Amino acid sequence: MNLRRSQELFEEAQRYLPGGVDSPVRAFKAVGGTPPFIIRGQGSRIFDADGNEFIDYVCSWGPLILGHSHPQVVDALKQAVERGTTFGASTELEITLAKMISAAIPSIEMIRFVNSGTEATMSALRLARAFTGRDKIVKFAGGYHGHADGLLVKGGSGLATLSLPNSAGVPASYAQSTLVAPYNNTEAVTQLFQHYPKEIAAVIVEPVAANMGVVPPKPGFLDGLRRLTSNYGTLLIFDEVITGFRVAYGGAQTIYGITPDLTCLGKIIGGGLPVGAYGGRREIMEMIAPTGPVYQAGTLSGNPLAMTAGINTLQVLNGPDVYERLERASSQLEEGIAKATHSLDFKLNGSRFASLLTIFFTDNPVLDYESVSRADTALFSRFFQQLLIQGIYWPPSQFEAAFISMAHSDKDIQYTIEAIERAISYLQN
Repeated sequence: MNLRRSQELFEEAQRYLPGGVDSPVRAFKAVGGTPPFIIRGQGSRIFDADGNEFIDYVCSWGPLILGHSHPQVVDALKQAVERGTTFGASTELEITLAKMISAAIPSIEMIRFVNSGTEATMSALRLARAFTGRDKIVKFAGGYHGHADGLLVKGGSGLATLSLPNSAGVPASYAQSTLVAPYNNTEAVTQLFQHYPKEIAAVIVEPVAANMGVVPPKPGFLDGLRRLTSNYGTLLIFDEVITGFRVAYGGAQTIYGITPDLTCLGKIIGGGLPVGAYGGRREIMEMIAPTGPVYQAGTLSGNPLAMTAGINTLQVLNGPDVYERLERASSQLEEGIAKATHSLDFKLNGSRFASLLTIFFTDNPVLDYESVSRADTALFSRFFQQLLIQGIYWPPSQFEAAFISMAHSDKDIQYTIEAIERAISYLQN
């Protein structure tokens, strides 16, 4: 594969950008090789500076559920740009999108738009602390909720009641307000509540974990969290930045029938433009300035371009047979992978939930971060490179989800399955 121009651009980028990127995974550190520099996207495909064409399963890490350059979204954005890119004042577009989200996710009675998922989770936790008058939060090992200081922690031994930062620049004293439990382990959370019965402000969780690879919740796990948080007067926060409007129009909470106190959103609700949001019960949300004492603001929050892209994306998603089509394509890919790998000398573990999918190079059941962390990352790296050579742009990390979009055709899926078969055959030799 010719990546000469991408290599030149990557070398130049490293002179001006740390690592040559603005988000670490783009540097391909986990898989090696030169990251292609993308110049355009259309439908299910992206095209790089060297003229290579790839079937894209990154989809901008989730927002592009309709595929690249969807005509309705693009046309609406063209008109919006002509009216103005930002005003620093309110627009009717914010109301329209807020109403659409509230109708889809009944637990969101009020919403505040921000500019990223990190802003959404950071602000939701500040709000939870203010509402409860408590300081500690519970998160789950392997769950990524943005790069706010208090969330960049790893668990110590046992129940991880002493948390240490796993990023430089995060004060240990700040990180210690974050408690870490294993995902899918209600008993561990119960013990944390027993140890800190009146100190935990919120439990934040991805209802379907997708930032350590795709790890669905065990039966009863989410119900257990809802029961525990209600019993102890703690808020339950669903981080649906990835799952919101992806696994279902109303997100994972509508699939599982769980009503969180607060929900964090992003990605799809901006239709490919920078966006985030947090929302929930009215009595909680009314604590946010200017109606309440919890301050949070943003120059570009509710940006008219992001609102426009989000509105038009949700309009398409709310049409007939959309999620059924996504499910058919995703299950076809899952079944094809299973058939392609059933007679391997080594073990793979495909994990899918709706249109999210991860191929783990491990024979362990994937239940939590400890189990997925035993996956063979070196083998995955070789697998990734083989797919890239064949024109498949798979997520460049063992611990990320692949995203299937409405633009992926049956032909795309079939070619991908065949490419995976060839990649596996190469790894066996």
